[in-house]
Amino acid sequence: MSTSIVYQAEPELKVADFQKLLISSTLGERRPVGDLKRLEKMLLHADLILTARMEGELIGIARSISDQSYCTYLSDLAVHVDFQKQGIGKKLVMLTKEAFPQSNLILLSAPKAVDYYPKIGMKRHPHCFLSVPKDPIY
Repeated sequence: MSTSIVYQAEPELKVADFQKLLISSTLGERRPVGDLKRLEKMLLHADLILTARMEGELIGIARSISDQSYCTYLSDLAVHVDFQKQGIGKKLVMLTKEAFPQSNLILLSAPKAVDYYPKIGMKRHPHCFLSVPKDPIY
């Protein structure tokens, strides 16, 4: 008996589930997993939260911010380490793109995933810039 994965929009995702998945996917290494209020705001202000669940357990997420027309920033793509390399991340990216088909899909890759995105059809962009909270802007 095979168990199927359920993909769905989940705008009311519980912060504890989000935190647990971030930690179990290694994305937690670059997210504020110890700050539940901040994680809660991340969920509250997202325009699209897509999840992958197996038997009710959260095993994948794609969290995006979008103007729904020109740009969609896929801020978090996380798949539980026990379920990676099964196409779950690719499916979540595809569903994100389908949600806003006229929009450019943009993301910053985690260092361990930099070789993954070209394999699913995304193009590397040489002109990305980043300013983290502690960086001054002159």
